[in-house]
Amino acid sequence: MFLTLFFACSTDNDATVDPETQSILDVKAYVDDELHALADAALAVQAAAPAPDADGWGPGETAGMETSWRSARVGYERVEGAIAVLFPELDAATDERYDGFLAEGPDDDLFDGEHVTGVHAIERIVWADRHPAHVVAFEAALPDYTVAAFPADETQAAAFRDGLCQRLVDDTETMHEDFEPLALDSAAAFRGVIGSMAEQYEKVALAQTGEDESRYAQHTLGDMRANLEGGLAIYTAFQPWLGEQDGGDAVDAEILAGFDRVQAGYDALGGDAIPEVPATWDADNPSAADLATPYGVLFTLLATEADPTVAGSLVERMGAAADLLGIPQLPE
Repeated sequence: MFLTLFFACSTDNDATVDPETQSILDVKAYVDDELHALADAALAVQAAAPAPDADGWGPGETAGMETSWRSARVGYERVEGAIAVLFPELDAATDERYDGFLAEGPDDDLFDGEHVTGVHAIERIVWADRHPAHVVAFEAALPDYTVAAFPADETQAAAFRDGLCQRLVDDTETMHEDFEPLALDSAAAFRGVIGSMAEQYEKVALAQTGEDESRYAQHTLGDMRANLEGGLAIYTAFQPWLGEQDGGDAVDAEILAGFDRVQAGYDALGGDAIPEVPATWDADNPSAADLATPYGVLFTLLATEADPTVAGSLVERMGAAADLLGIPQLPE
């Protein structure tokens, strides 16, 4: 089943615009719309934060934030491949994992919007009472680890809303504002999608140790679905240009088949969490029995489709399309 996506195309689509330029215009329109939605979702997260009071707030008051957080998370994952290379500092501030921040030093205040920031910092607090045991075990071993907690008083609750949440609002609005006048580069846009597809495997592999991205809300598979959706939307903008190249139609069909294979693998799984990693999983040499589990099947699928050295894999075929289009490798 081919996953079909429709998105707003540029009003400049006419015979006077060459295919490469039109591809970039269409990518620009799609990403701009998604960044606008992301900024709105960040505002909704902040608006859903309970009003500060003497007791802070607790688990019975987080439902609105959970819903808004999922919208923000999905919004970011749809465009991450296109914008991470453009705004590396904003990408890190918005999407870095807790362990990544701690590698740069301790975080003395969970709520102030300094040092540890972004969607996962908010997620870590909103789901503070439901962190999976293997996630707690992983993080507790980190230098400078601080136990996640809800705001305990009015000061902390106000800091969460006006510090941490406001930082997400500011960063996503800046991302959108800075993107609007930007002239996109075809290499950055197309190679960014290839890179985001390769990261699908990384997300699954990191689940083995509790290091996957949306680990507190158990939403990493939901992230991956949104990332795949955005990757396909951006790739679709390049299809007319690819179709004009010798052999382009055949490569396009192979790429779409690869997207379908990954989508079918995700569709076979329920919920937003990566399947449970088998207790006997050996990352270096997994057993046949473990590879047959839902986690093992997903792991194998993405290890194959994200490998540029596997003939016919999604990433290998996207690399072939980049070669046909004359799109160079991005600098390291």
